[in-house]
Amino acid sequence: MTDKFDCIIIGAGPSGIACAFAMAKAGLDVVVIERGEYPGSKNVSGGVLYSTILNKLIPNFWQDAPVERHVVKKRYSILSKDSEMALELNFNNFNNPPYNDSFTILRSKFDRWFAKKAEDTGAFVLTETVVDDFIWKDGKVIGVKARREDGDVYADVVVCAEGANSLLAEKSGLKKKPADNQMITAAKEVISLPREVIEDRFNLEADEGLTMEFFGDAVKGMIGSGFIYTNKDSLSVGVGCPISVMKKRNMHPNDLLDAFKSHPMIKKFLRGGKIEELSAKMIPELGYKNLSRLVANGLLIVGDAAGFVNPSLYREGSNMAMASGVMAAEAILEAKGKGDFSEAGLAGYGKRLQESFVMKDLERYCDAPERLAEAPELFKEYPDAILKMAEGYFTISDMPKREAQQLARRHFKDKVSIWKFLWDMYKVRKSIL
Repeated sequence: MTDKFDCIIIGAGPSGIACAFAMAKAGLDVVVIERGEYPGSKNVSGGVLYSTILNKLIPNFWQDAPVERHVVKKRYSILSKDSEMALELNFNNFNNPPYNDSFTILRSKFDRWFAKKAEDTGAFVLTETVVDDFIWKDGKVIGVKARREDGDVYADVVVCAEGANSLLAEKSGLKKKPADNQMITAAKEVISLPREVIEDRFNLEADEGLTMEFFGDAVKGMIGSGFIYTNKDSLSVGVGCPISVMKKRNMHPNDLLDAFKSHPMIKKFLRGGKIEELSAKMIPELGYKNLSRLVANGLLIVGDAAGFVNPSLYREGSNMAMASGVMAAEAILEAKGKGDFSEAGLAGYGKRLQESFVMKDLERYCDAPERLAEAPELFKEYPDAILKMAEGYFTISDMPKREAQQLARRHFKDKVSIWKFLWDMYKVRKSIL
């Protein structure tokens, strides 16, 4: 290993590899230090890749990348104990390249492929290596302490892309330890099914894909959701809720996942499947006002470590991660040209972010988690009442339809304050759509 690099990147997830790819392509000496056995071995996501940034880095990447399916259908459902109300959106235009830049993936395959692309461009990826700390000199980060023989590695600048559990960023003082209500804990299984079964069961053709998100009793009426994403010959199935809510209800992610899978409206989608993989993940929902400091002397923070996750219904994380990685690379190239890796010399990173969709979307949805927390009825009382009213509307009996409908509405009003319901709907619409 060389004595000094232009840049050290901690973490081989989407943000770190995007950063490495962009810098290596520009001719910089870059090392990516990854603690896993290989890139993707410890990386987890729900399984949807938003790829506008990736397609700029590697045009038509899907022709080579191990993507699973391109997403043409989106389905949103609210569940009560034994019922479901769903909205399904199907866009045939998404069958055409670039496929709405939305693909289901398995991170263990995709991250390995992406890291190999960065290596082919000139980056050096060092796996099975833990970084314990930054090396500081005169108030500037000049390298990292890696847990291996001769483990001190030096560089002009370090990029922290260590993910949601960003202990180094916290240790450096750039980031506060997130509160429990600012972190989502999620559990996920990959369940194998024959390709033809998936396509028949979910009404898909060829490589078409479907994402399904479930609210209400999907997560025992807590703030959060469950999901099913279709892969080529497997399903990604999971749940996620704020840590604070899980603690309050004394719930464990795996137990919540088991309950979700056993719901009568869910288990039919999974029948005949075999569990191949179980994983867990934390997802940051810090909010725009609680983001960490992004730049210090010789140091940048990107991706989940920085809190770049859109908490709205768009669930956009991978695209923001890659965008932040590329913008960090651009700022580093700019700093190298000036020979200035101070906080001021790296300020182009923050400026690029502010002008991009990353910060604009984070600001747009800055209060989504708080709004949802203020209206817990959205996840239990309202779904139960809505589904019960809908059941009344469509129950066949010898009662005149007008009387049946009036009775269903009366039952709804008995359970829900109409004015509070309308006000909560208004607030949530502005926060998540």
